[in-house]
Amino acid sequence: MTGQCDIDVRFFPPPPELQGCFSTFYRATFTMHGGGRVRDYLQPEWANLRFFSGDTPDARMIDGDRVTGARFTATGPSVRPTEFRLGTTRMWGVGLFPLGWVKFICVPAVDLANALVDGEKHPAYTSFAHLPGSLFDGEGDDEREYRRIIDCFLALNRPHADEDRITAVHAALVDPTLRSVAELAERSGLNARTLERLCRRAFGFAPKLLLRRQRVMRSLAAFMLRKSGNWSDVIDHHYHDQAHFVRDFRAFMHMSPREYAGLDHPILTAFMPERVRIWGSPAQTLDRPTK
Repeated sequence: MTGQCDIDVRFFPPPPELQGCFSTFYRATFTMHGGGRVRDYLQPEWANLRFFSGDTPDARMIDGDRVTGARFTATGPSVRPTEFRLGTTRMWGVGLFPLGWVKFICVPAVDLANALVDGEKHPAYTSFAHLPGSLFDGEGDDEREYRRIIDCFLALNRPHADEDRITAVHAALVDPTLRSVAELAERSGLNARTLERLCRRAFGFAPKLLLRRQRVMRSLAAFMLRKSGNWSDVIDHHYHDQAHFVRDFRAFMHMSPREYAGLDHPILTAFMPERVRIWGSPAQTLDRPTK
């Protein structure tokens, strides 16, 4: 990173008509003093749509796609981190819950899992391709821009046959007391085969992988917020021992916990405490669905 980066972020709740479809909407402004760009890693997450006015990011899914110069980046649900570099810009982020995915993206989530694309060019995101050109005009206006995004989704909003089942699976999945796939199926009222199909279509991954991701993310979020530098203080209680945690962390973050702790995280360090203060949750994957 060259120069100092000032970050201003504001979170917006979904309107009642879209409850259960989104984690949150947020506007972020990055101002780099002295030029240069800031670098950070996005953690594994649900799907996200991000729109930029100003410097556009250089982004790459670790061991996956790379996107450069896009005004609209779209990521499917992921179990990998995304590295990005970004300069002075104004952006909007839209976090899509699994229910939001099946309602607004007409492609099974498994087909775009771990995919990072230019949203203006990819056919799965055609319904939002106009937003980079129509969202921003002149001086930034949070309320006007937020309304334009909401109007876009309201125009596309239709009931979905699996709404209740997806919400039930999602609610069980983010419960830290959940222990197994069998318990997930029992809480959701689904047999194993139906649960597997539903998870791949709406959540992007098999149930077992989703459970492992939740454990890593609970540990990672606790580490980022506590800033103690000691992983043993924050490891999720479902891990048998520290070696078990380290193996899972490497599988999802593609680096060791020690390596991750040694990196600068200027954007996540600014985002996560504010997200907790306003939204009550440090990360999108830990948000509870509401209906």
